[in-house]
Amino acid sequence: MNESCFNGKVAVITGAGGTLCSVLARELARQGAKLALLGRTGAALESLAADIRQDGGTALPLVCDVLDAAAVERARETVALELGACQFLINGAGGNQADAITTVTEFSALELSPGKPAGTRGFFDLDLGRFDDVVRVNTLGTVIPCQIFGRDLARRGRGSILNFASMNSYRPLTRVPAYAMAKAGVVSFTQWLSVYLAPAGVRVNAVAPGFFVNERSRKILMTPDGGLSARGQNVLAHTPLNRFGEARELLGAACWLLDDTRAGFVTGVTLPVDGGFLASSGI
Repeated sequence: MNESCFNGKVAVITGAGGTLCSVLARELARQGAKLALLGRTGAALESLAADIRQDGGTALPLVCDVLDAAAVERARETVALELGACQFLINGAGGNQADAITTVTEFSALELSPGKPAGTRGFFDLDLGRFDDVVRVNTLGTVIPCQIFGRDLARRGRGSILNFASMNSYRPLTRVPAYAMAKAGVVSFTQWLSVYLAPAGVRVNAVAPGFFVNERSRKILMTPDGGLSARGQNVLAHTPLNRFGEARELLGAACWLLDDTRAGFVTGVTLPVDGGFLASSGI
C-alpha cells in the first residue's frame, strides 16, 4: 500500500471542534498528518487534541476567531514554529444563528400585522446584525484563513485548500436566507481562488455536505424524543437514500480532494455529499 499523502504533513483545520471537522481531523491524524486545530471553544479543541495524541497522533489546539485576521496570523506563526508551514488548509468554521432564521417559510400578511402571534419571525423581522454575523463568519471566515495560511502554500508552490459549502449553496432552503447567501458565496469564492492560485500550484476545492445531524441541526431536524420534526421529514422525503449522513461518510470526498496524487488535476469544484438530495426534484 502506498504511504498516505498526509503523512508528516501539516494540516490546519478551522472549526475543528465541530461534528464534521473533528471526525476529519481524527482521520487525517490517523493518516499521519500533524494537525493544527483552530476554533473558538478551547475545551472542545483540547478534548479532540487529547484523543488524537492518545492514539499516537500530533495535534496542536489553538483558540482563534477566524474573523480576527491578527489572531489568525498569530496562529499561523505558532503553527509554523511548532509544527511547520501549513500544507493543507481546511476551512470548516461557519454556522448559523437563530435570529437570522425565519420561523415561517413564506410571506403572509399577518407578518406585518401588529396582531401576529408571539414568536413569529418573518423576513421583515430578521435581526440584520445577526444576519451580518452569519454572512461574515461563513464568507470572511473562509477568506481570511485562505489569505493568511495560503501564503505558506503559495511560497511552497504546492498545497491544497478545502472549503465547506452546503446544500444551501445550490438551493436556498427556506428559513435560512443569510446562511444560503453566505454558502453560495463560498462556492463562488472557491472557484475564483482556484483560478487565482493555479499558477502557484495550489488547488482549491470544496465539499457540500447534505444533511448531517449535529447539535445545531438536531434541534431543527429532530424532536426531543429522537423522532423526526416536520422539517426533518421533509428533508428525508427529498433525500433518495432516505437517511441523514454520518460524519465518517464525508471522509472519502474530503481526503480525495485534498490529495495531490489522486486529485491533482481537480481544482475549483464543489463536491456534494448529500444522499442524492440535489438530484431529487421531490416529485
